[in-house]
Amino acid sequence: SSGELFPVIYMHDGQNVFDNATSFAGEWRVDEILDSLYTYRGFSAIVVAIYNDEKERLNEYSPWKNDSLGFGGDGDRYVKFIVNTLKPFIDRHYRTLSGRENTAIMGSSMGGLISLYAALEYPDVFGNAAIFSPSIWFAPRLSIYLQKYKHKKFQRIYFLAGEKEGGNLVDDVNRSAELLRAAGFDDKCELKVKIVPDGRHAEWFWSREFGDAVRYMFNF
Repeated sequence: SSGELFPVIYMHDGQNVFDNATSFAGEWRVDEILDSLYTYRGFSAIVVAIYNDEKERLNEYSPWKNDSLGFGGDGDRYVKFIVNTLKPFIDRHYRTLSGRENTAIMGSSMGGLISLYAALEYPDVFGNAAIFSPSIWFAPRLSIYLQKYKHKKFQRIYFLAGEKEGGNLVDDVNRSAELLRAAGFDDKCELKVKIVPDGRHAEWFWSREFGDAVRYMFNF
């Protein structure tokens, strides 16, 4: 019906979400996947893809500075922009379900790192988060942040990592989930950790897993 309202998914690296022409590493095919979720599962959502230019990406996608690289530290300002400026604009101009249980944030790599931070800092805003292949290595201070964190509100948090991603990514994801369990997140209904044997740090992997993450976050 014309009065129907929709949940909203905020995604980082917006240039990679819909269109091969604008992406630097292939696209996620989000529009095609959402079409099929609607066709087969009756689920619709508004996706807000936040464009990011490469110059500020490392600064905006980490709330903490990486001292050895000299980047990072603007993440909190970026998340505040989403919460205080972008979301109110979207809720004013589109037919959104604006409540936290219908609002998700998701991203991959550095976008995964900032999505985790956004969800934990603003549980009143984001009831759901999908953290794909997060660049936890970039932010050693994350583990200190998680150790001090206290669970505030029910949230569905979906972690994804591929065993072929290299580095300590799988270990980092498992450790972060462990710290969230210790902080009071319920393993049965609030956390899903999916480790995929063939998964690589690549758009095709994140695209393939997108539907599963959406189904988990919105519980259908």
